[in-house]
Amino acid sequence: MYEIRFHGRGGQGAVLASKVLAKALVEEGKFVKAIPSFGFERRGAPVAAFLRYDEKEIRQLTNIYHPDCIVCLDPTLPATVDIFAGMKEGGIWVQATKKTPKELKVPEKVIKVGFCDAFGIALEVLGRPITNSIMLAAFARTTGIVSLESLNHGLASVAFRDAALEENMEAARRAYQETRVYDTGGKEIR
Repeated sequence: MYEIRFHGRGGQGAVLASKVLAKALVEEGKFVKAIPSFGFERRGAPVAAFLRYDEKEIRQLTNIYHPDCIVCLDPTLPATVDIFAGMKEGGIWVQATKKTPKELKVPEKVIKVGFCDAFGIALEVLGRPITNSIMLAAFARTTGIVSLESLNHGLASVAFRDAALEENMEAARRAYQETRVYDTGGKEIR
């Protein structure tokens, strides 16, 4: 079983991101459980969402305490929340940031990072700082777990207006192309 924990702030779409990814993984034949966790339900407050997938049926419905992958939708969040709490050795970190691994402290247990200027893309394409579809594309590029095509099917299955769907697909396409993937030594591999 592979487990993913999303971190973001209220209003950025972390919970919706987990639902979209769940639909995309189902599209690819996986068994999936997406679990929202709201905490303080106010815009800007830290939120988390959880997703696990497997090749066989999943019965576990708990939050994820030892994720294989962390997806952080906000560049300021790691300074205020321990997003790496409980992360498994050999994990993957996907972060919304303009910075490089040398500019951020990458924990030793992380073997691969994917960094994307999600806010820049969101403001240019969507006109607002909502990074969920962008960070899903960054996740796809970093991990190779899901295709951009399946993510687009997931986006289309949620309640976007036609114009918003096209904008989100465009933002995801750009993010997929622009995400920088690094190994543990900080060497860019994609």
